[in-house]
Amino acid sequence: MEYTWLGRTGIWVSRLGLGGAPLGGDFGYTAEEDAIRTIHAALDEGITFYDTAPLYGRGESERRMGKGLKGNRDKVVLASKAVMRGDAYTYANTIKSVEESLQRLQTDWIDVMQLHEAESTTFNESMEGTIEAFLKLKEQGKIRAIGVNARRLEVLEPYIRTGLLDTVQTYCRYTLMDHSAREDLFPLTREYNIAVINGSPLHMGILADTPAGFMLNHAAIMEETEARKEQLRFLRAPGPHGLVEAAMRFSLTCPDIAVTLSGASTPDMIKHNASFCDGKGLAESDQQMVFDLFAGKPLVYH
Repeated sequence: MEYTWLGRTGIWVSRLGLGGAPLGGDFGYTAEEDAIRTIHAALDEGITFYDTAPLYGRGESERRMGKGLKGNRDKVVLASKAVMRGDAYTYANTIKSVEESLQRLQTDWIDVMQLHEAESTTFNESMEGTIEAFLKLKEQGKIRAIGVNARRLEVLEPYIRTGLLDTVQTYCRYTLMDHSAREDLFPLTREYNIAVINGSPLHMGILADTPAGFMLNHAAIMEETEARKEQLRFLRAPGPHGLVEAAMRFSLTCPDIAVTLSGASTPDMIKHNASFCDGKGLAESDQQMVFDLFAGKPLVYH
């Protein structure tokens, strides 16, 4: 397992993190015993970064994470989010959301608290509400670092430029098929010494040949991603899910990414992905070919 500093926070983390959405059943049914076994397997593999949210399973992911990590709190870095989808990003809602997360996670503090789905609010609303609440909670020692989650740079940029953020989390912005973060996000996070948490390195399961069900509703994107996967044949290993190793190594060895999240719901899945966090990336010529193929060609979601 590889480790690094989480930007300017002084927090030491594994470069592979366990993403909590599958543990809450967001991508299909996950039995509680399987979720707990997956968390324990992640601990055994040396994974120290655990990312969840109230949204995942409507609190179930956080509850299971708290249960699975019991007795190991001092050995791990916990990241969660606020607020619950559908709630306003007000100061009071944020305080309530974080307090409920603390209870479900069975902890007195959360290491990284992130504004969830920043596309769902405005910069002014969240700065006066959620970010202000985060600053107060940080002052109280209930959170250690502040982050914002969004896919689009135009949403993330004003938060980054406040100088208040410690982390940003984005998804599907640094994958084998779309590495637009390399051109537009990473120069900014380097400038402000902000850690990047990279979600969905398998691009919503598409690079694993098992796309998330909701992606099937985006016909144009699915058509384009299939075409891009065909261009990536030179990276495909024999057997099923042949692009998974290349996709994971591509993200795990990117110097601008502190943590790559692996969503997993079984011990075998997390052990498999952990085997790629050994510091070995793609061959230099293969990586350059990926960059050349899709430079300046981000995937556009409508």
